[in-house]
Amino acid sequence: MSKIDESYNLKPFKPPIWLSSSLVQTSLASFKYRKRGNNKMLKAAETIILNCEDNVRLKGSYSRSKQNKSLVIFLHGWEGSQDSSYVVSCGNYLFNRGSSIFRLNYRDHGETHNLNSGIFLSTNFNEVFDAVKQAVALAGGIPTYIVGFSLGGNFSLRIARSLRDLSIKNLKHIFAISPVVDPWSAAPLVDNNYFYKRYFLKKWKKSLIKKQKFYPNLYDFNDIISENSVMLMTEKIMAQYTEFPDLKTYFDAYRVDAHDLRTCPIPISIITALDDGIIPAKDIQRLELNSNAKRIITSRGGHNGFFQSLTGPTWYDEYIKHIMNG
Repeated sequence: MSKIDESYNLKPFKPPIWLSSSLVQTSLASFKYRKRGNNKMLKAAETIILNCEDNVRLKGSYSRSKQNKSLVIFLHGWEGSQDSSYVVSCGNYLFNRGSSIFRLNYRDHGETHNLNSGIFLSTNFNEVFDAVKQAVALAGGIPTYIVGFSLGGNFSLRIARSLRDLSIKNLKHIFAISPVVDPWSAAPLVDNNYFYKRYFLKKWKKSLIKKQKFYPNLYDFNDIISENSVMLMTEKIMAQYTEFPDLKTYFDAYRVDAHDLRTCPIPISIITALDDGIIPAKDIQRLELNSNAKRIITSRGGHNGFFQSLTGPTWYDEYIKHIMNG
């Protein structure tokens, strides 16, 4: 277990008292106000449909910087999208500092329910890995970085794990913000918090209704969306529309095991908070990391939060910039 450290050559993350609540930090991460103002990254964005493994089509958005110093690929959280506030805000921050930005949507995220007949599962790793490699090819050989949030952090760590056998050209660093490591310990926590459960149930049910509308001959989610539990909905999805025999088998299929990152050849930064109401810090602490990796566990920050003020960059924005400049 690594020593808990908050600095790594930056000022420690210590939000003002009025911003210190985990719920406040977590809520602010998705507030739409963060996307307001002059966003040069969005103005430069070009929509791209990627043809991935097994004939899966994934949509992304590519914003090429005139400076084109580096490429940053963003992987959003579950039921988020390329337009999630935390993605747009961090992406614009780095775009304004000379990086080109690629923001990927997973299957059935970001208004892409019509692109594929199959439903999204967190185990859909190969298509995400393929999309990342295609995004790298767009940039033409410049240094590349991956930034993943929550489930996107889980995808990022699985990409790091795959680099034991595979490679991504010019990949310099992987950042995992509030990553899901063990879904079996994280998923029940969503149901245990009224606000988190309400947020995710609303978004997921809306997503399933869209999918059913596009493929009425394949899906009837009416019984599933009648549930008032993320765990029960997931259990029914597994039973009716997948080959997973039970919920535990599904969760284990995208878990990051303790030893998985030990031999990753690429530097990794994992950033999480002790007060994260969705990701248990013990899941991050049990990971066996090598000298290329940094495990940053702050006392405050919530889930995808790390706000130092309402208007300025988050702590992880500055940390990512610090690493890229280094």
